[in-house]
Amino acid sequence: MTDRPIKVLIAKPGLDGHDRGAKVLARGLRDEGFEVVYTGLRQTPEMVTTAALQEDVDVVGLSILSGAHMTLVPRVCRLLQETGLTDVMVVIGGIIPDVDADELRSIGVAGIFGPGTTIAEVAEFLRANVRARD
Repeated sequence: MTDRPIKVLIAKPGLDGHDRGAKVLARGLRDEGFEVVYTGLRQTPEMVTTAALQEDVDVVGLSILSGAHMTLVPRVCRLLQETGLTDVMVVIGGIIPDVDADELRSIGVAGIFGPGTTIAEVAEFLRANVRARD
C-alpha cells in the first residue's frame, strides 16, 4: 500500500432500510484511519458502481440485511468488472447465510462479515488484503 489511507465505499443496495450497522462501520473505519464514503440507503447496483468509479475507491463494502444478496451482489460485481474496476475489492456484511458464501466468493467477494464482527476485525482484514491502486 502507498502512504495514503485505504478508501472504502460503504453502500446499502436494494430496498433494505436498516442502515445503523453501515453507519457504525463507516464511523469506525474512519476512526481506524480509513477514508470512507457512505452512499446512503436504497442504492441500485448501477449507483454503487458509479460511486466507486467517481470516488476512486479501493474497497466496495455492501451491507445487506434484506436477503437480496444473491441478486444484488453478483450484479455489483459484474458491473465493477464491466467498468474496469477489476482491482476494487468487494466485501459484504449483514445477514448472509453460510450456504451462499462459496458462490459469493466465486464471483469475487473477498470477505463476508456477519453479525458480531468487530470493526477491528474488518479493519485488519482490509489492511491485510487491499492491494495498492496504480
